[in-house]
Amino acid sequence: MSASSPDSPPPSIGRRTLLGAAAVATPAVLGVATPAAAAPSPAAAGSARKKPRALPGGGDLGPNVIVFDPSTPGIQARLDQVFRQQESAQFGTGRYALLFKPGTYNGLNAQLGFYTSIAGLGLSPDDTTINGDVTVDAGWFNGNATQNFWRSAENLALVPVNGTNRWAVAQAAPFRRMHVRGGLNLSPTGYGWASGGYIADSRIDGQVGPYSQQQWYTRDSAIGSWLNGVWNMVFSGVEGAPAQSFPNPPYTTLGTTPISREKPFLYLQGNDYRVFLPEKRTNARGVTWGNGTPRGTSLPLSQFYVARPGVSAATLNQALAEGLHLLLTPGIYHLDRPIQVNRAGTVVLGLGYATLIPDGGVTAVQVADVDGVRLAGFLVDAGPVNSATLLEIGPRGASRDHSANPTTVQDVFVRIGGAGAGKATTSMVINSRHTIVDHTWVWRADHGEGVGWETNRADYGVVVNGDDVLATGLFVEHFNKYDVQWNGQRGRTIFFQNEKAYDAPNQAAIQNGSIKGYAAYKVGDGVTTHEGWGLGSYCYYNVNPSIVQHHGFAAPVRSGVRFHNLLVVSLGGQGQYECVINDTGSPTSGTSTVPSTVVSYP
Repeated sequence: MSASSPDSPPPSIGRRTLLGAAAVATPAVLGVATPAAAAPSPAAAGSARKKPRALPGGGDLGPNVIVFDPSTPGIQARLDQVFRQQESAQFGTGRYALLFKPGTYNGLNAQLGFYTSIAGLGLSPDDTTINGDVTVDAGWFNGNATQNFWRSAENLALVPVNGTNRWAVAQAAPFRRMHVRGGLNLSPTGYGWASGGYIADSRIDGQVGPYSQQQWYTRDSAIGSWLNGVWNMVFSGVEGAPAQSFPNPPYTTLGTTPISREKPFLYLQGNDYRVFLPEKRTNARGVTWGNGTPRGTSLPLSQFYVARPGVSAATLNQALAEGLHLLLTPGIYHLDRPIQVNRAGTVVLGLGYATLIPDGGVTAVQVADVDGVRLAGFLVDAGPVNSATLLEIGPRGASRDHSANPTTVQDVFVRIGGAGAGKATTSMVINSRHTIVDHTWVWRADHGEGVGWETNRADYGVVVNGDDVLATGLFVEHFNKYDVQWNGQRGRTIFFQNEKAYDAPNQAAIQNGSIKGYAAYKVGDGVTTHEGWGLGSYCYYNVNPSIVQHHGFAAPVRSGVRFHNLLVVSLGGQGQYECVINDTGSPTSGTSTVPSTVVSYP
């Protein structure tokens, strides 16, 4: 690994467990939202005319959505209070969304702990300016940022006090639609370990310094410059990105992103809340908000059922059946049946890491084979009774063409164990064609409560059966068998980060027929077309360091199945890989944490 700043020597490698123990409508240009732009879908409108809704739309956002305007007294004190509560509450129950009305705020430092989201309420990040910082550091964990999960920043302009904002995060910590009028430092104070991360639709005027960050994905953004790379830095559609140079420096650079559609977001029009739905872009590059008003449509809050923790799955499904969308306010929701999303164009938007826990082995969310569903901003936490699946996009056998209006899954995170006992055979199943999975972390916990090879058993992380699926920013870790199994045709992944399960007791426990271990990313034998860029898998078999993993990646050998810039890493010699993909690529060896790479396959 390298850190090219003269005052930041490369930190030595350490892992989380070890250190933890030690320490809709056709898109249109939206100016001012019009009744046409805000209209419900024809089906929803027809249903509303036939009978009045039994459940109201709109309403108060609840006690854990804290809204500030520039005249609010005591903003810093309130921010500090939330941070003190959430700083080290990795598996706690607190959930918060900190929302800032358009305007200018001076002298703030919003430190973000677990399950805390901060966001501006303008149509553009530049509508809400903080002369100050939005900070993530790792003092709570002795300078180790590899467990700085589950927090987010969106839709703000920052003018950092010292010229550079610190955002030292790991997985499930998106930095979206942000304008940093200065630099961005992605490492903790002291340049300790870091294992992030994700940036999208953001402009950083100055330099981005990853320093110790092991891997990072930046999409459809603009940066002044990029300082260094450790193992796997991936860019697609980023103005100012470094040139393609993998593996030295380890930059994977695509000029554009094939298809993208930004995450829905809450904003204010006057005194009224609305949800903006950005339009789909093809061959995207740069931010969506830099030149005038953003493109997309808008829905008033009155078309959303504003859910509070404690509401039943039956009520959520009733709201959906009545033509409402769902806004999940911060908190924990127990489900005794799946949330059924059956209507095209439905939006399910979570605030402050709203968390869904399926009880009794049910699936948390099931989406029909319909156009344009948008799932965004929530966490699914497996329950103690095994669920066959936790999140299903489309039923088995789904085959409709959704290319004009795909379903998007954005900042939807899945966790099995850690906060308590949890089990799921398969976490996320994508059956619908053309689905875009834009930033997810699907995690079988390696630390916390309810953790053990069989205790939080979870065989498969993400299974893709649908054709034409695109993943941008795919983080999947620690599953008992395949972390990703991709059976659909014409699938594409830009950036993949993986660690194999730490806790395998012995070689036999991971044996896959005649193959040593299950690949982190397996392309089905019947697939004829598939492509991936910037994919990494790491092993840390700390329970039994003698375990050997044959390869990180497995795929049929066909000209249409192509990979670019792959790597595997043995962390400190805790287990080894024999190959990178199939039988290709040098083995890892010894205790040196040095990647083995394959630039192009086949």
